[in-house]
Amino acid sequence: MYYDEENWNAVEGEEKVGFLEKVNPIGSKHKVSPQTTQVHWRTLDFYKGLALIRVSDSLWPNKKLRIYYLVEFNSDSLYRLNGTSPPIHEVNGKGFININEGNVLEYLRFFCFFVRGEEGPFLISEDLSNPNLPPDMDDATKNAFQNVLRPASFEGKDEKGNFRCDAVVFYSNALFIANFSVQPGGMIEMLDDEPILTDLPIRVEQPVD
Repeated sequence: MYYDEENWNAVEGEEKVGFLEKVNPIGSKHKVSPQTTQVHWRTLDFYKGLALIRVSDSLWPNKKLRIYYLVEFNSDSLYRLNGTSPPIHEVNGKGFININEGNVLEYLRFFCFFVRGEEGPFLISEDLSNPNLPPDMDDATKNAFQNVLRPASFEGKDEKGNFRCDAVVFYSNALFIANFSVQPGGMIEMLDDEPILTDLPIRVEQPVD
């Protein structure tokens, strides 16, 4: 999964310096430097020819802030994942996307985390080990989550060749069971959703911008 630490590789030395010079300041508001900024990269199974880059800095006021980019291997073109859909759709339109039955759930997790609503990400929530879940759940909330969380599932293809998936989604202060249609080209539609836990005392706090 994109948030598993063992799949990330540190960027160091001249490569790190060159990258930071290219992006500094990020969005004209987040300063970075080789001394305080950490840069990591990893590949994604559903993208061929792209890597995901993660940037964090110990001096940023919001310690939870992580900034992400997709980068092309051959051209070093950067696409900042800022919580909106256009960067992902742009990348998908260039032909890097390669969704299959084995990686469609990972793409679903990725897309729903990085394409956000007004209340934050649509976090695909499968078990309490997900580090993007709030760490400060009280016992009652934790027990409630344990009773309803379940692995996301691939339910086969429809007559148009789209991938059908089911998952528990944590959005705002509620959990939903949602049904998705994932097109081979990367477009995702939420077909249906049913609330299963509402008015929760916690929200996902994983800023990317």
